[in-house]
Amino acid sequence: MLTLHLQDDDVAAVDSVVDELVRRHDSVESTEFQAESRLYADELPRRVRRALHEYRSTEKSGIMVVSGLPVDDTTLGRTPAERRTEPESTSLRQDIAFYLIANLLGDPIGWATQQDGRIMHDIYPVQGFEHEQIGWGSEETLTWHTEDAFHPLRTDYLGLMCLRNPDGVETTTCDIADVVIDDETREILSQKRFRILPDDAHRIHGEAPEDEDERTAALRRRSRERVAAALESPDPTAVLFGDPDDPYICIDPHYMRGVHGEEEQRALDTIGAAIDKAMSGVVLQPGDIVFVDNYRVVHGRKPFRARFDGTDRWLRRLNVARDLRKSREARLAAHTRVIY
Repeated sequence: MLTLHLQDDDVAAVDSVVDELVRRHDSVESTEFQAESRLYADELPRRVRRALHEYRSTEKSGIMVVSGLPVDDTTLGRTPAERRTEPESTSLRQDIAFYLIANLLGDPIGWATQQDGRIMHDIYPVQGFEHEQIGWGSEETLTWHTEDAFHPLRTDYLGLMCLRNPDGVETTTCDIADVVIDDETREILSQKRFRILPDDAHRIHGEAPEDEDERTAALRRRSRERVAAALESPDPTAVLFGDPDDPYICIDPHYMRGVHGEEEQRALDTIGAAIDKAMSGVVLQPGDIVFVDNYRVVHGRKPFRARFDGTDRWLRRLNVARDLRKSREARLAAHTRVIY
C-alpha cells in the first residue's frame, strides 16, 4: 500500500484551487465543472501530482491512501438515511478536492444504471438494504469483488473518500500480487470460461425523464437490455489476464455462484481461499481517500450495525477511467461522462 499524507502547505494549495472552483460551481455533476476540473488538477502541488503519477504508471501497488484533507463534521450535516435523488452540497469542498485528485489518474465516470447517473456516488447505510451486497448495505459483509466486474467498461480505479466513519468500519482489500495459487489453477483461471452476473446496484433502475431526447432514450434502453442479457447469458471471461507472471484480475464471487462447472468452481474456490488468506484492509478516517486499482485489487467491507440517526458511516465514491475513448459509443457526447 502506498500512502501520501498531505502536509499543511499541500492542504493550503488544494484549498486555494477549491476556493476558485467553489465560487463558480455548486456541484461536481455539471459538464462545465468536469471540463474545468481536469485543467485545475494541474495546479495541485507537484508533490501530490508526482505521487499519483507514480501510483498510476509504475503499478508498484494497487492501493494508495491520501490523507490530510479537512472535514468539518459540524457543517457536514446528518448522514442521509435514505436514497437521495437530489444530493445536497454539504460536502462540496470535499467533493471538489476529491474530484481534482482523482483527475490525476484519469476521468471520473458514472453509470446511467447507478444512483440516477451521477458521477459522485454516496455510500451510507439505508434501512431495508441492511443485508444487500451494495453500498447501502451494512449488517452483511460486503463480499470482496472487482467493481462492476460483469461490464467490459468497468472502471480502472475506484476512489473512496471518507466523510464520516465513527465506528471504524474497515474497507477490505487484496492485491492480486499478494495471492499465491498453483500453476494449474492459474492456467484455468486465465481461460475465458467464467461468467459474471450484473450486481444488484445495476438492476435498480430509476424512471426516465419525461422530456428525454430520442438518443438518450435509445442508449438507456440499450443499457437496460445489456444488463438483462448479462443476467440471462453472461459472456465468458477470464478471471486472470494480462501478463501471465503479473496478472490482472476480474472476479465477483457473489455474482458468479451457480453458473459454472465443477472444474471452474474448484478454480474459483481455490483463488477465493487464497484471496481470503492474503486479505488486508484500511480503516478510513474523515478526509482520507483510498484509490483501488480495479484491475489488480479486490475490495469489500466489514459488517457493522447502522444506527440510522444521522451519525453513520458516510463515504463518497468515484469511478475513474484511464481512457474515455473505450466508452465513447456508450456516452452521449465526447465531453459527457455517463455510460449507458
